Amino acid sequence: MDLCKLTLFEAHNLLKKKEISSVELSKSFFERIETIEDKIGAYITVTKESALKEAEKADERIKKGDISYLTGIPLSIKDLMCTKGVKTTCASKMLENFIPPYDAFVIKKLKEAGAVILGKTNMDEFAMGSSNENSNVKKVHNPWDVTRVPGGSSGGSAASVSADMCISSLGSDTGGSIRQPASFCGVTGLKPTYGRVSRFGLIAFASSLDQIGPITKDVQDSAMLLETISGFDENDSTSSKEKVPTFFENIKNIKDLKGVKIGVPDEYLVSGTIDDEVYEKIKEAVDVLKKEGAEIINVSLPHTEYSIAAYYIIAPSEASSNLARYDGVKYGFRDKNQTDLESMYKKTKSIGFGDEVIRRIILGTYALSAGYYDAFYKKASQIRTLIIDDFKKAFAKCDILIAPTTPTCAFKIGDKLNDPLAMYFSDIFTISANLAGIPAMSLPCGFSKENLPIGMQFMGNYFDEEAILKAGIVYQNSTTFHKERPKVS
Repeated sequence: MDLCKLTLFEAHNLLKKKEISSVELSKSFFERIETIEDKIGAYITVTKESALKEAEKADERIKKGDISYLTGIPLSIKDLMCTKGVKTTCASKMLENFIPPYDAFVIKKLKEAGAVILGKTNMDEFAMGSSNENSNVKKVHNPWDVTRVPGGSSGGSAASVSADMCISSLGSDTGGSIRQPASFCGVTGLKPTYGRVSRFGLIAFASSLDQIGPITKDVQDSAMLLETISGFDENDSTSSKEKVPTFFENIKNIKDLKGVKIGVPDEYLVSGTIDDEVYEKIKEAVDVLKKEGAEIINVSLPHTEYSIAAYYIIAPSEASSNLARYDGVKYGFRDKNQTDLESMYKKTKSIGFGDEVIRRIILGTYALSAGYYDAFYKKASQIRTLIIDDFKKAFAKCDILIAPTTPTCAFKIGDKLNDPLAMYFSDIFTISANLAGIPAMSLPCGFSKENLPIGMQFMGNYFDEEAILKAGIVYQNSTTFHKERPKVS
């Protein structure tokens, strides 16, 4: 048995029956990481010593009959969630030696559940990017074709799951940073409703958009991981007190989609705006859902065309505010060659941050500046309200929405690196869900002629992750795309 190929659900059952141990399982992943990490570049930090200790503790718990979904399960964590005593770098020179003195809320929840943390995954610097080429550490390569990007900013997390370098991973999604790499790497990625999962200990990019979520091998695993990390946290003022459903129990026996209305947004499936192969696979997925009993209706999200423009004013503005703290004074990188304060500030930021981070800080600072605030940030916020209203009207007619996750399959490394606008349009179908704060999930729906994964996206109403999980599990029970793994060795 190749333990690295197990899903979370399968591994949980084997651990529960004591047919395998967590130590045995974890060691198999470290062997896998040592074999292919040079080809993939998924990890920034590997925590073998502490992980094996966590695995030993998990095995002791299991012997006593104390086991939850995540007990003994080896996971990877995107390197912008604080891990006590373990470097958390955001793939940036600015934080290359930062060791947090506390755990993020989600890390605390995983540790309480007895999960095993294999290491911290690579990413676009400060989560700013759609290809993982903006990492200050190294590029991540797509396991399906190492000449292509894995997507971003959670590229290391998606690649680590796709290449069987962990069972599941936690990523973060500000404008599609879980769903887009999940689509490119042929795995399942879920962005929960804003507030469902605490952001405490998540190093902020854009605070009104950021959300932590699972990247897994299938929908069933996403339900198990989401249930573990969700819940109210008094340390996060935006954390919701909404009751956390028993996601896994509620979806595991769903057989069909009778009575479910699925909306197809007119603005998302326009031939010419997406690759023909992506268009065809989404249409085929709609046919599968129809056969499973779903009623398919057309809906309109008329302000979709303004989402990119609104996002790239709101997100950089919040980034400009959040990243102002990295000034070389309290913590993080400092240019020690400067003799006066002003030069130290300037050099610290220009050396400590990469080009994309600097670009977004400049954009955000400009949009927030006196004389331009009303013309840019205020106008973008008004458009955000219109986008939210679009979704509310759509969900008055249907239960969930279906759309492509990305307009193309994974592109070649370097293809869009010098064209920021082309890169930004990689997220054209994912950004609206962040602006509205609704849950959304990407799952595999086929492959291109070049054998590259294609992802589709389900979007749900506020705090109704259950609806998209149910649709997802019915779809995956009817297809086999999610079971395909890249042949990287």
